[in-house]
Amino acid sequence: MALLAPSPRVLRVREAPAAATAGALQAPAAACSTVAGGGGAAGSGRPLGLWRDGGGKGRRRRRERGDGMKAEAYFWDVSRPVEMEEIDSMDKLDDALRWSVENKQPIIIDWMASWCRKCIYLKPRLEKIAGEYPGVRFYFVDVNKVPQAVVKRGNITKMPTIQLWKDGEWVAEVIGGHKAWLVMDEVREMIQKHK
Repeated sequence: MALLAPSPRVLRVREAPAAATAGALQAPAAACSTVAGGGGAAGSGRPLGLWRDGGGKGRRRRRERGDGMKAEAYFWDVSRPVEMEEIDSMDKLDDALRWSVENKQPIIIDWMASWCRKCIYLKPRLEKIAGEYPGVRFYFVDVNKVPQAVVKRGNITKMPTIQLWKDGEWVAEVIGGHKAWLVMDEVREMIQKHK
């Protein structure tokens, strides 16, 4: 059984310590205990808890719930990030658009700037989405590093702007000024609609 979550979490399940009475029921092996491969010594069970990385070295937080189990399996996102290619000249933009025409596939262009925090924050999330759509190519353009003609060709006024181009033509765009998860949902919808 695959376990999925939007972000990595650690969750392990161990049996509760044997009860004092002879007729006590043992907890069945949980599916997630086989995912993590986390065993453990008998009698080492604790109340159900969810361990999360606290951000610092060796710091972890734990929430306790229930009795008799400790969480120990891994949840992960199944998509593998794909590094986006950089467009840094008009020739590279033309090559990307030509590829779109020849393969009848859309391309996504992330127009960003190195000084834009939101742009930097969205880029790895777009690379994750790129892993979900293997037929679609993802590119990024740093507007401060390209000639102004490239920026004008994209008709860019705000950043970050994520555009979908198909058959060499601009089709749709998402301007990423709001929450990242909403922007990513809009990008997915845009790709599904025009794929």
